[in-house]
Amino acid sequence: MRENMKYKKLEEPLLYDGSPIEPFWAFKELKVKGPSIVAWIGPMNIKPDELIDYEDVGLEIKSDEMIHFIVEHFDCQPANIKICYHRQRILVMIVKDILSELNINTSRNGDDLYFEGKKLSVSIATCSNSSMKIHFGMNVTNKGTPDDIETIGLLECQKDMNYQKINELIDKISESFINEIESIEEDITKTKVF
Repeated sequence: MRENMKYKKLEEPLLYDGSPIEPFWAFKELKVKGPSIVAWIGPMNIKPDELIDYEDVGLEIKSDEMIHFIVEHFDCQPANIKICYHRQRILVMIVKDILSELNINTSRNGDDLYFEGKKLSVSIATCSNSSMKIHFGMNVTNKGTPDDIETIGLLECQKDMNYQKINELIDKISESFINEIESIEEDITKTKVF
């Protein structure tokens, strides 16, 4: 029997240094067992030698304040990187749709979102032997981001954006992603296969 995804929002800031993308991080650090999405607001600073995307090796990936989402799935054994990337894109498109409901109209290039040509988000998908992992981060502010990339944060995207709206946004994104994944699973169980 498939286990439902769990959602946990952390109230305290946590530095994203790359370690939450490791398998079983939510279980080891937060006692969240099984498929999950964990979200929080906090800084990001990934040292160049800790990057797992070969295109990013040697680059600075940092920000003073971001929304972070860590997703982990265990339903494919062994884990499947293609399915993981598909789920990452589903998450990115959900974020894009929800932002558009707030009149923050972004453009998407792969797994990155841009607002008025400025980079708003970062993301990575990866697998271990046992699970599929996704990190999606979205700038709250552009402070502390790399000097060589034009970036923007949610607080700069909309004049009346505030932390209450950002917290509501975190909940809506997380719940929408869980609903989408569960809807796909339900569709699988009702579809005749030849």
